[in-house]
Amino acid sequence: MIRQNSHTHQPDEAWVDGIIDTLLSARSKKPGTPTDMPVNDIMTLCNLAREILLSQPMLLELGAPIKICGDIHGQYNDLLRLFEYGGFPPEGWNENDRGVSFTFGIDVVHEFLHRHDLDLVVRAHQVVEDGYEFFANRELVTVFSAPNYCGEFDNAGAMMTVDDTLMCSFQILKPASATQQARNVPNNRGGRR
Repeated sequence: MIRQNSHTHQPDEAWVDGIIDTLLSARSKKPGTPTDMPVNDIMTLCNLAREILLSQPMLLELGAPIKICGDIHGQYNDLLRLFEYGGFPPEGWNENDRGVSFTFGIDVVHEFLHRHDLDLVVRAHQVVEDGYEFFANRELVTVFSAPNYCGEFDNAGAMMTVDDTLMCSFQILKPASATQQARNVPNNRGGRR
């Protein structure tokens, strides 16, 4: 639930911690239960997140061990499940330049890896049935972390773990059964069943 408030809060660490606590309180609630947040806090948080995301590069150089998730497309309870399985991320604010995206084929993947002395491209933003899917002779993997995407697909979600020896493994979030999905579908009056 979004509520109006008339004051604007300057974001600081305590403010961010309060927002995180409010958002994590949904862990103990039924999926779809609204979380009460003031609209000004939501707007401030979105604007800060936008600045951070726009400052990030298209290609991130990250160290192992690491856990990698794909898109959740707004399925907030699945985000909380991923945090429970893989651990909660540390807080961090970095500034970088942002690039753009392109479509590509096997030859482009191979050339990119060769040019940049890399072994694997990890990408997201595409529904794949098993939560992850390899492409280009296992030189690219798509990780998608939203099981039962939009309630229209029977796909699993996945989280990729890269250990300190650079071995990749996947944790699978199985799709909800039809019975579980029916319990979380709005009825004709806009309420929850």
